[in-house]
Amino acid sequence: MLKKLFVIFILSATILLPLLATAQEPPESIPKGCTLKYDLTDIGCLGANNFCGEGGPSCGPDGKWGICCMFNTMYTVTNWVFYIMTVVAVLMIVFGGFTYLTAAGDPGKASKGKNILMYAIIGLAIALIAKVIPSLVRFVLGL
Repeated sequence: MLKKLFVIFILSATILLPLLATAQEPPESIPKGCTLKYDLTDIGCLGANNFCGEGGPSCGPDGKWGICCMFNTMYTVTNWVFYIMTVVAVLMIVFGGFTYLTAAGDPGKASKGKNILMYAIIGLAIALIAKVIPSLVRFVLGL
């Protein structure tokens, strides 16, 4: 019975999901620019809190506002990744330290606490790498 329900779910998902993905909004609702949240004047974009795109100032290198909107979005996404991963890593460091301290001589619990601490520190390093990604992209693009 469960196998039949699973097959029905998979078949319906493969039929319905492409239909949902092809649904598009009318062209007049597609944004023709973005409002910059970050100061990107060093790559030729406007400062923060400015609209960049068609119907507004033409900003960006050679008047291409798309690159300014792309960097604005990249900074937003990497900041969110950094903040969320930092909070999770700090919570895991506290939990791993608690597990290690309350092991009471049990080598299994002590090993589990050490592993949690190690993986939390690795997660914190990955969060720091997220902050470097925009600078790396700017270096590769020569901006």
